[in-house]
Amino acid sequence: MTSKRILILGAAGRDFHNFNVVFRDKPDYYVVGFTATQIPGIANRTYPPELSGALYPSGIPIFEEKDLEQLIHDHRIDAVVFSYSDISYQNLMHLASRTVASGADFWLLGSERTQVKSSVPVVSICAVRTGCGKSPLCRLVASELKREGWNPVVVRHPMPYGDLASQAVQRFATMRDLDLQECTIEEREEYEPHLRTGTVVYAGVDYERILRQAEMEADLIIWDGGNNDTPFYVSDLEIVVVDPHRPGHELAYFPGEVNLRRAGVVVINKVDTAVPSNLEKVRRNVRLSNPHATVVETACRVTASAPELVKGHRVLVVEDGPTLTHGEMPYGAGVVAARQCGAAELVDPRPFAVGSLRSTYERYAHLTNLLPAMGYSATQREELEQTINRVDCDLVLVATPIDLGHLLRLNKPTVRVSYEVEEVSDPGLVELLRKFAAAHKPSIV
Repeated sequence: MTSKRILILGAAGRDFHNFNVVFRDKPDYYVVGFTATQIPGIANRTYPPELSGALYPSGIPIFEEKDLEQLIHDHRIDAVVFSYSDISYQNLMHLASRTVASGADFWLLGSERTQVKSSVPVVSICAVRTGCGKSPLCRLVASELKREGWNPVVVRHPMPYGDLASQAVQRFATMRDLDLQECTIEEREEYEPHLRTGTVVYAGVDYERILRQAEMEADLIIWDGGNNDTPFYVSDLEIVVVDPHRPGHELAYFPGEVNLRRAGVVVINKVDTAVPSNLEKVRRNVRLSNPHATVVETACRVTASAPELVKGHRVLVVEDGPTLTHGEMPYGAGVVAARQCGAAELVDPRPFAVGSLRSTYERYAHLTNLLPAMGYSATQREELEQTINRVDCDLVLVATPIDLGHLLRLNKPTVRVSYEVEEVSDPGLVELLRKFAAAHKPSIV
């Protein structure tokens, strides 16, 4: 029987996972290649033979998504498998139309088909869009479950932008591990906050191998989902975060709506700064889409480390990169903090941007008086440093989860901005987690 010829559309994460659990070692399929988008510099590599299995002794090539039609034609593709996240339905269906017009099928794999079963309980924390506040909520969940007697580890959605074979299973327990594994700014933003609270983090490429190793040291897994993807693991409790600053997005992006409809608990975050009419629209959409979910509401408290230094000064706001780019937010916590602290001016960094950051502003035209902390590679980190140092301002307001002032060589003073989730509902998420802990009877460590 002739194998179906498959092309997997991805962004260095979900695509590799889908291959590993659905297509690897399956002779009925032949995966011709992956495509890459969203993340700069991840195309024109190879998914290595150490990970691709015996059917692919030379590995699997990674192409540019822009060449989709030509790839379908040249490689006689039978089916294109969509395998990344945080995409509008309009753009998703453009890809489907391009595929079907070129003569191939367009597949979306079911979430159940791509999940791995754990031997210990799993709590998953996902979102409907990038930048909803999932990361601080994940930290709250980890902290509360520790108080309830669990010994959890966090398994983070993949960000394998380097050597894929060496990144198959990554374990981070200390800050030194971040240096040893040459983590990008984006990776550090996700891992460092957990490490500062003593929570071990796993990530990588092969998520079944990751899970089996994590199970050896933990009695509970917290799935920290990135880029509003669905969980890679079967979850005993699915928590999903929605954002009233982007009302309607919870029903307009894939697979964010999938998360919303699957959720056992929906957390409406940022209610303290949301427009009331937008908040009510999100509440209504949640009720209509998932009437059986438990809904709780939280605030996202933004604080500056030295607010007196911000007042009356011209500041450069540096925000979390993916929130502004993939997440399409026009601003983040840094802009909120600058306004709260009475900054005289938010300096426009666009005239000072260098290298790929200029391209970022061209692609994401909604970004104006702020700088996304792009750091997917060493080169991009250098460009970020150069851009910040070129900007004519009094100080830099750093609203990323890590202190860029320690990572980059900056020629200006910096003020840190932090943001944490606070419960508004009563009873809220903490009470739900206590009930979960009691029901699953964790071992006391």
